[in-house]
Amino acid sequence: MAVSVRDVAAAASVSVGTVSNVLNHPAKVAPATVERVLRAIDELGFVRNDAARQLRAGRSRSIGLVVPDIGNPFFAEVARGAQARAAEAGLTVLVGNSDETPSREAAHLELFREQRVNGMLVTPASDDVTGLRRVRDAGLPLVLVDRDVPGERFDSVSVDDVEGGRLAASHLLQSGRRRIAFVGGPRSIRQVADRLQGARTAVGADATLEVVELPSLTVLHGRAAGEEIATRPPARRPDAIFAANDLLAVGLLQGLVAVGGIRVPRDIALIGYDDIEFAAAALVPLSSIRQPARTIGSSAVDLLLRRRAHDGGDERSVRFQPELVVRESTRG
Repeated sequence: MAVSVRDVAAAASVSVGTVSNVLNHPAKVAPATVERVLRAIDELGFVRNDAARQLRAGRSRSIGLVVPDIGNPFFAEVARGAQARAAEAGLTVLVGNSDETPSREAAHLELFREQRVNGMLVTPASDDVTGLRRVRDAGLPLVLVDRDVPGERFDSVSVDDVEGGRLAASHLLQSGRRRIAFVGGPRSIRQVADRLQGARTAVGADATLEVVELPSLTVLHGRAAGEEIATRPPARRPDAIFAANDLLAVGLLQGLVAVGGIRVPRDIALIGYDDIEFAAAALVPLSSIRQPARTIGSSAVDLLLRRRAHDGGDERSVRFQPELVVRESTRG
């Protein structure tokens, strides 16, 4: 049988109210009494019913985080940054994976609302933010992560992906490449579209930009794209590839080198995006566009805490600038 607050009170010879104060407001209780109650809790193995406490308080000590792919090391780092900052505020982070599917995102939003989370951090699965508006309008703090939506009243933390795309393509052009392929997709993902837009702004009249659109941003799809490019006649191959993220770049590298016998960077230069840990450890260390993943997560929690403390204030947008990281995949 579970040990109750009444059992603890009886063992410590105090009232139930005193036990409650020790658990929630220990400063109101004499130190000797606190020690006696804690000793009783220890001896009896009491575990507080946090769900009941949450119902009474109206909100839990949790934050909901919804990301499109928790298997992507970039979003895993975002989650770590959010968890570290939330812990400093006495909160925990519950993570939901939308798989870039709006219906699954909606299910996570509803579940988190039922659990009375203190707020939500969301990387939208699409440009339709109707469900996010409902959460915000219901009075629950919500921050967009790795995205902003111009014209909408959301707090947000993002990276200038248009500039990141420009940086990547400019680097390839400056290394003498003129037949560039952008491998990414689907373009319905805002970050992919922005990175492609940035690449297009960098490519001038003396260079070409081929777009290879894939179903998703995974290693397996990258590998398949690399194998297809490797089978082309040399005159039809690009001399440089800009991958929309590092997972694609790792897969492309496998398909080009391990399967196709293409030399990177001599035959084809390759650059990715995100600068995940795998990029530096790849067979040919990958150049990439770095995003401050952990800082994005912690900054999102900061905005959420600010919204909780100052509900009704103006929305804030934090926008980071990406950074070019050059490694062997684009040298030479």
